[in-house]
Amino acid sequence: MVHVYNCHPFSSQQIVQVEKEPGLVCCGGGAIFVVATGGCKVEAYNLEVEGCPLICRFSTMGAVRSIQHSKIGDYLVTIEEKNNATYLRAYTNWRYQAEEKARVGVRLLGHLLGGASVWGGVQMEIIEIPLSERPIAVSCCPVRGDLLVGSENTLVLFTLRQHNQQNLENQENRSLQSSWPNTRQRCGQSQAQSSSSSQNLSVLDFERSVILHLPKITPKQVALCDTYVAVQGELEVLILKLDETSEPQTLEEPLDTNNAEYLEDQADFLVVPRHQELLGDRAKDCDIPVSIEKTGLEEGRQYALSYVLFRHFSPEFFQGCSMDEMQLHSLQLYPLFTGNQSVSPDEATCVFCFFSLPTTGYLYSLKGGVELLSAYQYPEKVLEAALTDHLLHVITKSALQCFTVRCAALAARIEDPYIDTTMKACPPCSLEVCALRMQLFIGLRSMCVYGRHVILLSAADAETPEETERGTQRRGLELKEHNMLTGIFLAVGIDPATTPALESLLSRPLLSRRWTVSSTKESSAAGHGWNLYVVDTVPPFTLYQEMVEYSQRYAETNPQAQSLRHLLSEAHLLLRAALLHASDEQQTGPGGPADHRTDRQVLEEALRENCAQLGDSFSRGGQRECHLALPYYRMSGLSLTEVMSRNRPFPGSPSSYGPGFLFYLKHFLLEDSEQTLSQEAADQVIDIFSQSEPVMLISVCTSPCMINVSPARTLQILQNLEDLVGVSVSLTITMATMMLRLGDLQQYTQLMERHAEMLLVYGFIEEPRLLLYGGCANQHRRVYPTALTRQMADSQPGLLVAAMVALHENSKVKLEEADHIFKELRCENSLQVDFWEAMLMASSNDAVIQELLFRLASVYIDRLTNTKSEKHTAPKRKSLKSADDLINSCSHYGALYPWLILLSPTDITSSQHLEALHKLQSLLCGPSLSVGSVVPLLERLSDETLWGFSLHLLCATRRGQYDRSIEKLLDRCPQAIIPYANHQLQEKNMALWWQKLLPELCDRTRAASDNSILLAALKETLVVVAMEMSPAEFLELIPDDGTASYFLPHLLTCSQRQVLA
Repeated sequence: MVHVYNCHPFSSQQIVQVEKEPGLVCCGGGAIFVVATGGCKVEAYNLEVEGCPLICRFSTMGAVRSIQHSKIGDYLVTIEEKNNATYLRAYTNWRYQAEEKARVGVRLLGHLLGGASVWGGVQMEIIEIPLSERPIAVSCCPVRGDLLVGSENTLVLFTLRQHNQQNLENQENRSLQSSWPNTRQRCGQSQAQSSSSSQNLSVLDFERSVILHLPKITPKQVALCDTYVAVQGELEVLILKLDETSEPQTLEEPLDTNNAEYLEDQADFLVVPRHQELLGDRAKDCDIPVSIEKTGLEEGRQYALSYVLFRHFSPEFFQGCSMDEMQLHSLQLYPLFTGNQSVSPDEATCVFCFFSLPTTGYLYSLKGGVELLSAYQYPEKVLEAALTDHLLHVITKSALQCFTVRCAALAARIEDPYIDTTMKACPPCSLEVCALRMQLFIGLRSMCVYGRHVILLSAADAETPEETERGTQRRGLELKEHNMLTGIFLAVGIDPATTPALESLLSRPLLSRRWTVSSTKESSAAGHGWNLYVVDTVPPFTLYQEMVEYSQRYAETNPQAQSLRHLLSEAHLLLRAALLHASDEQQTGPGGPADHRTDRQVLEEALRENCAQLGDSFSRGGQRECHLALPYYRMSGLSLTEVMSRNRPFPGSPSSYGPGFLFYLKHFLLEDSEQTLSQEAADQVIDIFSQSEPVMLISVCTSPCMINVSPARTLQILQNLEDLVGVSVSLTITMATMMLRLGDLQQYTQLMERHAEMLLVYGFIEEPRLLLYGGCANQHRRVYPTALTRQMADSQPGLLVAAMVALHENSKVKLEEADHIFKELRCENSLQVDFWEAMLMASSNDAVIQELLFRLASVYIDRLTNTKSEKHTAPKRKSLKSADDLINSCSHYGALYPWLILLSPTDITSSQHLEALHKLQSLLCGPSLSVGSVVPLLERLSDETLWGFSLHLLCATRRGQYDRSIEKLLDRCPQAIIPYANHQLQEKNMALWWQKLLPELCDRTRAASDNSILLAALKETLVVVAMEMSPAEFLELIPDDGTASYFLPHLLTCSQRQVLA
């Protein structure tokens, strides 16, 4: 479906003063190039100046049959005929003919002229491009400036090269390697230079790069854009992608002999293929083989060929379709660049392909997946079409008309990945197109487009007497054919009048029409006039403004009309198309000072207003697209209060608020925002949801932007909700929050005591914003405690800690966010530590566990270190869990080793200090703490005290330093050596009893024979050794210093044990 809007896409019109009747017209580089009918002269007119004055005039070497301009390199390429031969030529430096210099250089492709003939002065060059076959069509690449030539069953690609005087001198006897840079150049300005700038003069040349053979298709039109190659035959369009690669590609060309024999058998029949559309990888099944011929100039380069698109059309005669209506035309590959080039500034963001039948046009997107964007149904037969960023221009015999395009919709999605999310939106690429007001002309023949200029050639020819006679004869022949066919059908018993299909067939003069495409009618010698028009289109922003004015008519009569939404979407795409090329220069009003706003700022402001209008449309629309109100309102930059004011119910309207507005409002309130509503607006929100979705009231009340809501009024509504749906935990907590805001602590306490603590925790999991809210909606958001959280920190700290642990375990809050909450509550040294200890009991994430173990060890060490020096670091209250509680309930806290009892301090009077010591010792005795991570922290603790020594000894033991630990323990607390050995020197460490402990005790006892502690330890050690060793091994341990008698009882015990065994 094509919408029609009475908007004016054209701003002005002027006639180019041409002396002779134009035969061919093309444009580019800010100029119009006119070739007179049957002439050999090209005239260039300045398109950027009022009146289009003549720039230059130069002769060609033959009669021009086709002419194209390349904006990269600013050259012209022509197909010319002379003496029944066809030539391909390129004209460079044509602008210098404006100085009326007659010097022209003529050379062959690849044969560069040297010496003073080139560098002594600027001159136009004609490059003869030899071809083995007659050229039929030609196209210039708008991205690289390369040249594609189509011959019968062959495509030849020429790469544009640039050479300067220096590399010509340095590489005189070698092939030139300097490549024309792949950049987009605007060649609209004049290139007239003085002779002093000849050192910077460049010479253009072409290099034959690749030859493609297409034996089953004869090109009628070709197109080239970057790596995409398009060829159009009589009834088909084939698009290929030609990429350079370092790896050779093997092309499979299977010969289907059966198919060949079948075609030979069917040579006497007319075979009409069916309609066919093959996209992407499926296009290789199109039965049109393509082969690459090497030119010998690749120098290691290889080309990889892939099929992109194939479209074949078949005339359907029984549906009133003739061959004239199946002539393809206007093949075009169109690149689109954006300001935010993600890959390369020289690479097009999108590449589009357009081609047309006289009744239908097709627009495809090629890059990033082949997709049909739009199909244009023309109201009458179209002769030619041209695609631009925001409009499609088409001409009929009597009118110029514009259609909107969807190029900007696709480019916006490629440029911004947030489109089609809840953050941003854009009208879809599949949005139905619209036609704008047409401009009437007489006898239009051809069209070309440059920027905002549309160049039209018209010629009104009167019908000659000969044509009148031929028309009469043709009508008589058609009547004769009709009567003859009718008689045939009646003879076999078929009445065509009863069969609509046969009647339609007989109404067409099929027998007298050949299966050929009719050639263009030559201009009559008795022509009555011709004109060359330049029609300027309005800027996209101006057309947007007119569309907005046009949309007001729909908004006044039917705000929910689909046409209004479609028109606003068209206006949105116009703004996006304008933003693709918007500059940052300040605007200057007509006759006034600068607007102090850049073009981009003006467009962005208009885009925000358009998004607000689209949001209004979707907010009141149906359920199918109501979700689009959310991203459009977000893009508009409107506050919630402003959106609410735009969505007030209409007087007398049966429905209050639209589904789109409710969808937007719900998501806005469910997300964290820094906006704060006034009391009036917040109360209005409560009223809206109490009427539309009462179950959402709890979530609405917990939204940060509802902080100013009236608590008494809201409490009454919540009580009515409780009467309606029954008692729920989250509803009770919400009501308690309102009581707290009213200052009624007694009622608050009663409400909180309605449910057990575990049920309250479930209520907080269901609605986390009862405890915390975020400052902004992004990944680096900061969360803050609510008034309820602050109250619970004072009155119910255990419930608060349990709730925070539950929120973390249910992924409602991150560990860092929970830490920030406790810092905001100024409980970082009390409740925060309780939270970490509770998290350690609940968490199963290894990374979180290790992080918590390190944090707790650090806190315990800080408390042990700073108890006396910095009293402010001590917790303000007793911890929720004691060391014994943690040992009994948490596997990460281990039971204290028995030998630690002998190292218990006697000089500690602070219970909190002793609690921290026991918790730290328990962590070191547990299985999870990585001792190596806390050793640097323990360096702050001195081992002069007995409790400090116990911690260092625990770390050394956990790290396997038993020898050193035994020595230190014998030095500081020998009475603990046996309990230490009994606990630590077991299993694989049992040998340390006789390898380390026994020799150490023998040496120390010998030095202090009156030390009863050492003697008792030695005796206990000998008992253990005698139980573990054989008599022979024990005998080797007895020292030879004359004290063997001391060891004999133990040796006897060892021997008796062995005998009994």
